[in-house]
Formats: sequence, structure tokens, C-alpha cells
Amino acid sequence: KLCEGILNILEKDTKTSCQVACLEALRILSRDKKVLVPVTTKRNMQILMRLAKLDTVEDPLERVSEFPVIVEALKCLCNIIFNSAVAQKLSLELNLAAMLCNLLEKCRDQQFVGDIKCFDLRLLFLLSLLHTDIRSQLRQELQGVQVLTQALESSLSVRWTEEYKAAEDRDRLPLSLQETDCAIEALKALFNVTLDSWNVHSKNESHQFRYMAAILRHCLLTTGPTEDKTEELH
Repeated sequence: KLCEGILNILEKDTKTSCQVACLEALRILSRDKKVLVPVTTKRNMQILMRLAKLDTVEDPLERVSEFPVIVEALKCLCNIIFNSAVAQKLSLELNLAAMLCNLLEKCRDQQFVGDIKCFDLRLLFLLSLLHTDIRSQLRQELQGVQVLTQALESSLSVRWTEEYKAAEDRDRLPLSLQETDCAIEALKALFNVTLDSWNVHSKNESHQFRYMAAILRHCLLTTGPTEDKTEELH
């Protein structure tokens, strides 16, 4: 009942501070699988997707004041999808992976969107891990390898000297914690999407995998903010 009450409030047009507080409470509650059973419905998923700006294909991410709401809604979706098989099935029906790829594209060349990007990637990782049909959809329909590779390239701030050769800068500063976390989530999602890709058939696929290999090499030469984060990244 508490979750339903929170979602009823979130369905209304309330203040940003109220939305964030409600989503934070829902995020904590959504760790409990028993709590999720009555609230994992198509309507409730759509409420969270709207708050995460996943239902607006054309609208750019412009209002920085809304970013905390987007992040908290994505965190809630991560918990719900991880803990609920019903939510995983609804994700395919609601075309959630396509919407996440679209949101990821909106994050390109944008400021202050690091947390949005990170939890978008984490959600793509969970979907590709827990639902084989979504994994196939990402690979075949949504150009998931390209989208995720570009997200990884952006997180690592790769500069190119040749088509498949990244610049090596020995004096480069370590990645920030946020950049490292984004890169790690992109790597995890890429692993899932490319898991069954040992047969490369087309010229475009060949290019994509050579491009990804160059970025992965660059990743191995990159350090994170701490020794533990560097180890996790590698």
C-alpha cells in the first residue's frame, strides 16, 4: 500500500523536491521482492519511465533541475527489474531498451548528465543480463554494440591518431569516479551484448569490433581514481 501511495503521488504533477523524496523512498522499498509483487504493473512502470524521461523521444535534456528526478527514477527501475521477473517481461513489452538507447544518445555532448548516463548503462546491463530477447534486440535492432561502444569511448575520453589507434598519453590524469563507473557499466553491458558474437559476418560488424578492440586496449592503459577502481575497470 505504501508503494502504491508513493506511485499515486508520482503520477501527479508535484514539485521536484517531492518527486525526489518519493523516488528515494521507493528505491529503498524496491529492494524487497515481496513489496514489489503488487506494484510491478505496466502502469507503474510507465510512471517511472516518464519520470526518467524515457517516454520523450524528441525532447532534449535541458532542465538541469529535473536531473535528480531522472537519476532516482532510473535507480528505482534498476532495483525493480533486478528483483522482478514480471518487470523484466514488461520491459520488453514497453520497449524499454530502445528508450534507454535513445536517452543515452541525448547524453552525448551534454554537461551534468554523468549520473543519468551511468544508471542508464546499468539498466541496459541488467536488461541484457536478465532477458535474452532484450539482449538479442540490443544486438540486432538497436545497434547496441555501436551505442555502448560510443558510451565507453566518451567515458574514457578517447582521442584518435589513426582509424583504429587511440592516442597514448602517459601523463594523463586518472579518470574521475563517475567516468570510471560509467566505463565499467558500459563494459558490462557490452560483454552481454557481444556474448554470442564470435561469428562476425559483415564488413560493418568487422569495423565495429576493430573499433571496440582499440578502445578496450586504451581502457587497459587507463587508470581510475583508486587502485581498486582501476582493477575493477580492467
